[in-house]
Amino acid sequence: MEKSKVYFTDFRTRVGVSLTEKLQRLIKKAGITDIDMDGKFVAIKMHFGELGNLSYLRPNYAKAVADVVKECGGKPFLTDCNTLYPGSRKNALEHLDCANINGFNTITTGCQIIIGDGLRGTDDITVPVRNGEYCKEAYIGRAVMDADIFISLTHFKGHESTGFGGAIKNIGMGCGSRAGKMQQHNSGKPIVHDDLCRGCRRCAKECGSDAITYENGKAVINQDICKGCGRCIGACVFDAIENQNWNANEILGRKMAEYSQAVCDGRPTFHISLVRDISPNCDCHGENDAPILPDVGIFASFDPVALDQACVDACLHATPMPNSQLSDNLADPHWHHHHDNFLDSNPNVRWKETLEHAEKIGLGTREYELIQMK
Repeated sequence: MEKSKVYFTDFRTRVGVSLTEKLQRLIKKAGITDIDMDGKFVAIKMHFGELGNLSYLRPNYAKAVADVVKECGGKPFLTDCNTLYPGSRKNALEHLDCANINGFNTITTGCQIIIGDGLRGTDDITVPVRNGEYCKEAYIGRAVMDADIFISLTHFKGHESTGFGGAIKNIGMGCGSRAGKMQQHNSGKPIVHDDLCRGCRRCAKECGSDAITYENGKAVINQDICKGCGRCIGACVFDAIENQNWNANEILGRKMAEYSQAVCDGRPTFHISLVRDISPNCDCHGENDAPILPDVGIFASFDPVALDQACVDACLHATPMPNSQLSDNLADPHWHHHHDNFLDSNPNVRWKETLEHAEKIGLGTREYELIQMK
């Protein structure tokens, strides 16, 4: 397979030129206007941010992309699917309220917002997974699959289970209905090591399933209630919680790649990632810690695998930010240095397997040519 083209620009702008204009210029240079959008429905998949989180992408970026789609005659809409955990986006009504509070509406984005899997997260469609090894079928939000064209607009960041949250996670996990998210997360469930647990209760605050209680000052996870999302693992600063299935995060990443294949296969797609406000954890958190790395820039490509690989490479070469989770870990004299900014931020993660499997099943290639635009 020949190298895919990935287009890149940094966040520098000259006086009189806005960053959204620069974004539009980049995606046009990358070829988004070559897609025949005339009269067609165009899904723009993004994350509206959990309430309390401030690192999600601003709605201005969504409007910039939607405006380009409309210039091409397309009918854009923003979309995301409901969450598996009971936060502020667990059903369409609360999800839309959350989006609106965080600044996403028809005025700020220039298009409608449709929650992809309906009111209760059950409006999905079963989609075959080409070359799927773990998922032969994927449960994808119906509105996502009803679109003629699919565009992912991603906030590239760290993640407590998958290492990084890039295009593949935005597409695969983000487009899964609640049943689809459950299918991706059910590879393993965490357990608590009593000797390491301090009873700080931070894990219980992060649990979206109310599966964690305390006995004799130690956390106990109800395996029947637990959904296996892994948020408690990322929350524990004492390494007292781990997945009893040692390769659960590896399998999670591979399933996300297969779900992304289901979403993208057989129709035009385009992918954009903004590598900024690189928080250590997902935007699904109701808070965001300080960025672990400096802002990098904007990447765009027709290939989501090449796009993620280019973003990863840029982050691996970046210098850790002071006073961040990453720099604190590296400053610990007992820390085992992985020489990997994602692993050194969240040591329980597995991220390489996601890209390897995505390439294996034909979603894209990890080989890319980086084309820089000033």
